[in-house]
Amino acid sequence: MGKTRHKGPMKLDKKPRPSLWAGISPMGLGKVKPHHIKDTIKVAWENKDNLPYAYRILTEGVCDGCALGVSGLQDQTLKGPHLCTTRLNVLRLNTMSSIDPTHFEDIASLSKLSSTELRKLGRIPFPLSRKKGENKFTRISWDEALNRIAEKISKINAKQLAFYLTARGITNEVYYTAAKVARFLGTNNIDNASRICHSPSKTALKRSLGIGASSCNYKDWIGTDVLVFWGSVAANNQPVSTKYMYAAKKAGTKIININPYREPSMENYWIPSIPESALFGTKIVDDVYQVNIGGDIAFMNGVMKHWFEMEEKEPGAAINHEFVKTHTNGIKELKNHLKMQKWEELEKSSRLSKARMLEFAELLARSKSGVFVWSMGLTQHRFGTDNISQVANLAMLRGFIGREHCGVMPIRGHSGVQGSGEMGADPFVLPGSDFDEENRKRMEKLWGFPIPIWQGDTIGQTLENILLPDYHERKVKLFYTSGGNFLETMPDPEHIKKILENVELRVHQDIILNTSTLVEAKEEVIVLPAMTRYEQQGGGTSTSTERMVYFSPEIKGPRIEEARAEWEIYIDLAKRVNSDKGHLIHFTDAGEIRKEIAIANRHYNGIQHLKDKGDVFQWGGAWLCEGGICPTVDGKGNLLPIGIPEHRKTEGQFYVTTRRGKQFNSMIYSEKDPFNSADRYDIILHRNDAKRLAIQDGDSVVAYNQYGVLQGRAKLDQVKEGNIAVYWPEGNVIIPKGVYEKHAHIPEYNTNVIVEKAETFHAQKDQRYLEKRIQELEMDIQ
Repeated sequence: MGKTRHKGPMKLDKKPRPSLWAGISPMGLGKVKPHHIKDTIKVAWENKDNLPYAYRILTEGVCDGCALGVSGLQDQTLKGPHLCTTRLNVLRLNTMSSIDPTHFEDIASLSKLSSTELRKLGRIPFPLSRKKGENKFTRISWDEALNRIAEKISKINAKQLAFYLTARGITNEVYYTAAKVARFLGTNNIDNASRICHSPSKTALKRSLGIGASSCNYKDWIGTDVLVFWGSVAANNQPVSTKYMYAAKKAGTKIININPYREPSMENYWIPSIPESALFGTKIVDDVYQVNIGGDIAFMNGVMKHWFEMEEKEPGAAINHEFVKTHTNGIKELKNHLKMQKWEELEKSSRLSKARMLEFAELLARSKSGVFVWSMGLTQHRFGTDNISQVANLAMLRGFIGREHCGVMPIRGHSGVQGSGEMGADPFVLPGSDFDEENRKRMEKLWGFPIPIWQGDTIGQTLENILLPDYHERKVKLFYTSGGNFLETMPDPEHIKKILENVELRVHQDIILNTSTLVEAKEEVIVLPAMTRYEQQGGGTSTSTERMVYFSPEIKGPRIEEARAEWEIYIDLAKRVNSDKGHLIHFTDAGEIRKEIAIANRHYNGIQHLKDKGDVFQWGGAWLCEGGICPTVDGKGNLLPIGIPEHRKTEGQFYVTTRRGKQFNSMIYSEKDPFNSADRYDIILHRNDAKRLAIQDGDSVVAYNQYGVLQGRAKLDQVKEGNIAVYWPEGNVIIPKGVYEKHAHIPEYNTNVIVEKAETFHAQKDQRYLEKRIQELEMDIQ
């Protein structure tokens, strides 16, 4: 871990610089862009019944949106207020009143509503039960609910019990308590939302550099020579980051975007809190490399192959030999591997020319510093871990590790997910380290009870295990989920519905209803009302992308009548299952949990002191691997030869990637994408592909494969030829189930399809087609 400490926020240079303007049209008049003022007024109107409380949440609480880590309206990167529409959209989840109980009388009517419409009904007010065959939810007491769950746990094999936690505003205290309770109850089947997004990042960084988090800070963006966004649309998913990009541009940083779709939000952005940018916009990216979907490994191999060829002509022209010699292993193996790579294969896989790869190779070779940022465009492939190890290879060969303005950053889209694995809410880890014998014994000594040694299952495996025969020891019979909507986040929704229906007892601990909540179970569905992070007594903490641990205080305001803090629910349940040993998992308050976290995860020593608004510390120092020294066995990073994955498509097929619009996870906040004006069921095609298929902009089209059918409208835009983009979760109907990343076991969200005009499809294809409504999905993103 590093010794250098983060120095806190820096002043933003707001002097006008016309060379960075997106145009001279005031406030982007006539442009397709977000309307921040309009959106802000809309949010204020939605929260009009609780405006004082909403204001206190924004000014006193830590953002429960993305993981940039805004505390109140301040952060540790730039001085001044920070607020984005993503946070504003999520705000209503915290200020809504409870659902009118009459809605619980008719599940058939509720089932006709979308998750957006269900969300707008309000908060879950009290525990609910729905037995098999019933068309209503019945109000039950907390004692009834927890006793039924406890009784079921007592009757089944611990391997038949599974927990899942989403990223919806969940705090470190909740993750830690859930991880401890799961092991107390004898199961390692516990997983969380971060693994579906970024577990390949952690897996790859561990094997390449020995770390499991971002090695650098947001401040390192500002003044680095080159800032690369790889499969990441930070302007859409982490809007406040555009302020950091603006500061980076002012400091002379070149910003590169690598993505199959030329993202409008990364081209130009109107940053509302900066007058110059709010008026004239800001040109963000300097260049875009439109790599083929799944072609990133080939592209990176091409870049490194160029570097070794450059070295043959002029030693030191591309590779930082001092860093590589002192701080890495595997340079000879990597060099030999790249010599074997053929340019024709690299070009075919990446769909970028040798010359284009050379441009990027030379840019990085000229740069003395660089930061690589990535997201799900790299991770959600069946070869996601290899993608990230390739990024680490690039960083190590250039020495972009362990110093200012350098690093590798898996940017997080939710405020709670960085801490989830660090708290042990993961089948592969315990708090503070891997699930190995040494750490298990250490945690057994701290907790005072034995931890099961068998390997727990990931959420994908857990869902599949629900369909195992009744006699199987790993058939999941009780599935306990804190938030989450698998009908809208996992591939093949119809199959997921069948899975959820086959659980004997399903528990939904949440603040709102969603479509998954309404699916019947074999015996019973129990719904438990949870508090938000702002309601939890004693406050809570969350960990940002850059490893800042922020304290978010309890905020005074209205409360849902029977909602409880999530960590309290877990403890109460565990005591009912094993009352004789209940003292081993007892906490009197959130502060007591933080004291134990500081011992359980030694990186978190300091969390025990967080108790007031604005309290924050960063674990690991400003830079992990500072000075090039990695927390590996020999202190060195590992350069890994990565082969081009097999990624074929037949003639007439397209590679598919899923994309996010104006949304927060699966929560949709607008029918229109504010950056390209696309509808939720639009299928984004390149103009040349459309011309070949005689498709015009706006035509009804069908994308189909052996997994499903998606009907929508053609949207002709700047996507890579031979590739299409569809919106998620709408596009999940064509994503195959059961395809997992080989190391981290997360679902792949990419596939191949055929695209045709709708009339051609219906006339010539003997396939059953269930029309999907291209409806008003006025669901405002979280």
